[in-house]
Amino acid sequence: MRILSIQSSVAYGHVGNSAAVFPLQRLGHEVWPVLTVHFSNHTGYGAWRGPLLAPGDVAEVIAGIEDRGVLGGADAVLSGYQGDPAMGAVILDAVEKVKTANPDAVYCCDPVMGDVGRGMFVRPGIPEYLRDVVVPRADIITPNHFELDFLAGRTTSSLTELLDAVDAVRATGPRHVLVTSVLHGDVPEGSLEVVAVSDEGAWVVTTPLLPINPNGGGDITAALYLAHLWTTRSPATALERTIGSVFAVLDATLTAGTRELQLIAAQDAIAEPPAKFAARRLR
Repeated sequence: MRILSIQSSVAYGHVGNSAAVFPLQRLGHEVWPVLTVHFSNHTGYGAWRGPLLAPGDVAEVIAGIEDRGVLGGADAVLSGYQGDPAMGAVILDAVEKVKTANPDAVYCCDPVMGDVGRGMFVRPGIPEYLRDVVVPRADIITPNHFELDFLAGRTTSSLTELLDAVDAVRATGPRHVLVTSVLHGDVPEGSLEVVAVSDEGAWVVTTPLLPINPNGGGDITAALYLAHLWTTRSPATALERTIGSVFAVLDATLTAGTRELQLIAAQDAIAEPPAKFAARRLR
């Protein structure tokens, strides 16, 4: 698989492309990383250095790839945090070019905007831009529970309500939805769920809730789900493999006592996803 991944980058740690590229490569896929920022570290530290790339500069890098005559060879476009509508426009333009050249290509969007307990942490107007402009253009989206509720314009507190919300969002465009960090009234204490929904049905995986929430977890989840969905053509299998690997990475991070994802230490669990969690069919 050839993936055009347009995301942020950090020198130290693993978020954005710095979280997505290595796992994809470890699975044997070709990745063309295009950077939207290049920071010393992720912003969760409260201080960082490095440039925020201008949308025009990012567009130039993509245009250079197009000049090589290979842009149409991409099987997928992957994007994460979009801090500016102008950057979003650059990403969507790249998606259009790739899909024009390769109608079978897909766009996977992680609509980063907020989380439970933190609320919205992006600039005003970005959530609405993602909901109204970006998400309808995506084939695959990977929101967390909080972000799904915003996209659907409702609050969900049961699995039935969550599936209804997913259906509402899918009606706007994306066919595949992976909802992470799902918590509802029926989730066992000390656990959380991840739900995958497509035209083929809906599945859920329940995992222990680890006392850790490192930056970059959503980035690796989106990348792995895209890769496994492409190679297996099965949302259920993609869900199982993605969560098996992500849980192993998080568990290794917890054991190491660090706030940075232990991608290198847990790379074997990325290459060979542990069959630890079985997907249960919901419909």
